[in-house]
Amino acid sequence: MSKSEEHNETAITPEFSPELSPTESPSPSGGLPAKLEDEALKDYVLHPEDEEPIIDLPKKPASAYISVAIMCVMIAFGGFVFGWDTGTISGFVNQSDWIRRFGTQRSDGTYYLSKVRMGLVVSIFNVGCAIGGLTLSKIGDIYGRKIGLISVVVVYVVGIVIQIASVDKWYQYFIGRIISGLGVGGTAVLSPMLISEVSPKHIRGSLVSCYQLMITAVIFLGYCTNYGTKNYTNSVQWRVPLGLCFAWALFMIGGMTFVPESPRFLISVGKIEEAKRSLSKSNKISTEDPGLLAELENIQASVEEEKLAGSASWSEMFSPKTKVLQRMIMGIALQSLQQLTGDNYFFYYGTTIFKSVGLEDSFQTSIIIGVVNFFCTFLSLFTVDRFGRRKCLLWGAIGMVCCFAVFASVGVTRLWPNGQGNGSSKGAGNCMICFTMFYIFCFATTWAPLCYVIVSESYPLRVKSKGMALATAANWLWGFLISFFTPFITDAINFYYGYVFMGCLVFAYFYVFFFVPETKGLTLEEVNEMWMDNVLPWKSPDWVPSSRRNVDYDANAMSHDDKPFYKKLLG
Repeated sequence: MSKSEEHNETAITPEFSPELSPTESPSPSGGLPAKLEDEALKDYVLHPEDEEPIIDLPKKPASAYISVAIMCVMIAFGGFVFGWDTGTISGFVNQSDWIRRFGTQRSDGTYYLSKVRMGLVVSIFNVGCAIGGLTLSKIGDIYGRKIGLISVVVVYVVGIVIQIASVDKWYQYFIGRIISGLGVGGTAVLSPMLISEVSPKHIRGSLVSCYQLMITAVIFLGYCTNYGTKNYTNSVQWRVPLGLCFAWALFMIGGMTFVPESPRFLISVGKIEEAKRSLSKSNKISTEDPGLLAELENIQASVEEEKLAGSASWSEMFSPKTKVLQRMIMGIALQSLQQLTGDNYFFYYGTTIFKSVGLEDSFQTSIIIGVVNFFCTFLSLFTVDRFGRRKCLLWGAIGMVCCFAVFASVGVTRLWPNGQGNGSSKGAGNCMICFTMFYIFCFATTWAPLCYVIVSESYPLRVKSKGMALATAANWLWGFLISFFTPFITDAINFYYGYVFMGCLVFAYFYVFFFVPETKGLTLEEVNEMWMDNVLPWKSPDWVPSSRRNVDYDANAMSHDDKPFYKKLLG
């Protein structure tokens, strides 16, 4: 070989040789020392991910997302219209003018509300919500989440008008509650959905929890409003609280003008530039940021993959191949179990319950319940993304089991020492109220917000509205059953009813442990990937998306576990 040939060969070696590390340059002699060359080759073989650094959306301090949080609160105001009903109806059924207009007259001229009529008026709202969630949420898929939310709020207002216009026909009020329920059912699907799709992934749980925070805030305000109007003797008692619904609806509609549309919806209809601006606004970064462009590409790829599969039908919800069936069952189970924790036992009938423990003004106790519920829900904004979904649900279930065990046992054995109707024990009553507050703390910081969080981030885009609608419909259905039958059940077994909820909570603990995966810190596309990887729920906190795995990661270990079940429970 001639010297010129040697020189040419040496010159081209650095450009094409795989033996060079990307951060090293050739030695002056034209090659690397043997030892360094071996180390470079070793690094190249074992760590190819170093060649392509992971591009992700930048994580900023919480203070940088204040405007994003405000936007999500505006979306979460959909919970306000739901919570207002929960907070006011429990007072309406105990107010003199409302009972006189919509109750039944006794032979002595006094009025009362039969258990059947009270159960129907209170619970039919949940039936309307279930129907609204299944039908009206489709508007969000066709015209966008924002237009969908505005539309369902208008339906809600129509129902409120019918209720306010009721004079003395209980069935007119009944119809109004069905129609307003249709609107609230739509918001229960679309509000968490939109929040989950515009939120930065590392604070998504906290922002979706704002929906529940709005519910608790307005339950408290509803209790206060009932307390403020209870001394009136005319329709001011209930028409003023209903009239305030217009203010909440107008605020909700006005707030939608400041909120970005879902980038996933925008991409699905071909509006890529608008989707970039939406992502930019939500994540507080430039539209040309590499992380934003990478996220945009991921969403586009996911949307295109779903489009290739064709239009989603209801039959697809029962497909185990894409894990949609498993997710649908999980969503329905979680939303059902949220009702079966017994929360509405206190919220719908709190005023009635605390009369039975001998309180002179049970409206005041309802206000206390509202305050505890509201401030404890504030804590959930921290716990959801700090401790994760699974851990909060599991510990919440344990806490509520303990509370119901004490509440029911004291109510059954100590509340009426001389028999029911012969005076109650003040000490026992205070103990029951105390454990009611402990229960609300456990519920408000865990199961109250987290069911909406998990359901809003578990379904793929093509079936998301259907999956969320079915899950929330299950919530409303159980809400109807509990609110309708509670008066009859408590009349028959009194505080033994608490043991029923305690049993449901024990079941809830085991269900979450074995069937609910951890989704903290994952994008919606990564959540879908985790489901497709068949990850075992109790191993899901250690699961890593494919884009962030290193050479030592064992993906197969995430889907297998040879431990006995009792060892799994003990970690």
